[in-house]
Amino acid sequence: MSPAKAPALTPVASGARLSEQVAQLLAAQVRDGAMPPGARLPTEAQLVAQLHVSRTVVREAVARLKSLGLVTSRQGSGVYVNEHAGFTPLSFDARHTSSLTAVKQMVELRRALESEVAALAAQRRTQAALRRIRQAVRALDKAVATGGDGVEEDVLFHRSIADAAGNPFLMDTLDYLAQFLRGATRVTRANEARRADFADQVKHEHAAIVQAIEAGDAQLARGVAGRHMDNALLRIESADPGFWRQQGAKLARPLVSRR
Repeated sequence: MSPAKAPALTPVASGARLSEQVAQLLAAQVRDGAMPPGARLPTEAQLVAQLHVSRTVVREAVARLKSLGLVTSRQGSGVYVNEHAGFTPLSFDARHTSSLTAVKQMVELRRALESEVAALAAQRRTQAALRRIRQAVRALDKAVATGGDGVEEDVLFHRSIADAAGNPFLMDTLDYLAQFLRGATRVTRANEARRADFADQVKHEHAAIVQAIEAGDAQLARGVAGRHMDNALLRIESADPGFWRQQGAKLARPLVSRR
């Protein structure tokens, strides 16, 4: 029997690192059953044409899927979805949770993860990792200064810290959670953008995390990263009711409709 045919894919947008976007897109197709076990991925040339990205981006994305155990290369034949690739070890069903509660719960989850990630990053950071963290901060500042929402840049800033921690299991967990964390970040940043004092707080909190990691102080990094998430909760809880009616609930809708 011939392998199942992969569905057509739409181009990815600029913002987050393209290879990460492509990997997440393909992983979602696998986990949703659109590309079932045994299906052959589109060829490299087809992915380049469909997604409007370079061959390098496609190769990095496919390498990521291989590292997650979702696909395997068969020499001379192509890349195929693994037999148990559709198994999802983690699942969230927030359909019966209010939008506000779902956002707060995701921030609580981020606190548990990112406090430890920051501590590990302080212990293990290299000069190259520090450069990537600083670049991510500059990209975030530039996005905000030019009127952007900074969501993708914020996500990539925190991911650069996770990269510095050097733990592939943490990275895999954060990659899986990215679909949820990005949704919560959209809400928190939209709320923070409405008030200059909130935006300044976030900038200073990010700077404190970077300084602790640069100093190699794991205890301080863990503390400031935890406080950053605690303050994010406080900012959400103190959001103007009008924000939630007009914008917040809409932005959070994906959190309460996913499985």
